Amino acid sequence: MIAVDGPAAAGKTTVAGELARRIHAVFFDTGVIYRALALVALRHGIDPDDASSLAREALSLDLRIEPASVDDGRLADVVVNGKDETWTIRTPEVDRTVSAVSAHPAVRAALLEKQRAIGRGGRVVMVGRDIGSVVMPNADLKVWLEASLDERARRRVIDLERQGMPRTFDDVRVEMQRRDEIDAGRAASPMKPAADAVIIQTDGLTIDQVVEKIVALIDAKRGNGETA
Repeated sequence: MIAVDGPAAAGKTTVAGELARRIHAVFFDTGVIYRALALVALRHGIDPDDASSLAREALSLDLRIEPASVDDGRLADVVVNGKDETWTIRTPEVDRTVSAVSAHPAVRAALLEKQRAIGRGGRVVMVGRDIGSVVMPNADLKVWLEASLDERARRRVIDLERQGMPRTFDDVRVEMQRRDEIDAGRAASPMKPAADAVIIQTDGLTIDQVVEKIVALIDAKRGNGETA
């Protein structure tokens, strides 16, 4: 099991998706769980600060990750309560809400075992912010992808434009910085590299170059007789 962590727009999802394809593993982005919950909360009028209501929703959340059915850049279909919400969970409104929703210890506890069950299910590349430090502390390989705030904001602007949701660089940068502060400062599972994670700075690197670095780490572990 391989854990890929890092802040928003550091390249985690794209890198991990390509890595999973290369090594014939299951790709699982745990962020979609929290995004799906944030979407449900917005639609049901649940206050992002209402931890008990959010935890109840988390326990009953019907989420399925299925093979991509549309060739629109998605790595998989995200089906929430029976409806394809692959791109809906990526809207700026969800972006602004998801960190507050995911910061509650009760919410993270409600969703933790669901994540671990998937991680224990075989050869998996799992993406998040606390996979190596909390969700799967015994992962065979832990990678933390890093990038400067400006580079991450630039990437997010491009992604939003592709999805038909154009935003200014400054607006995206401010929101991303706020999300970083919430994610890093939360009491439950703060966003930080695991002590034994390999940190890869992705500024100036292509997706393929980052993937090659991780593949080299996997090969090195195999050469040392470790599982990865």
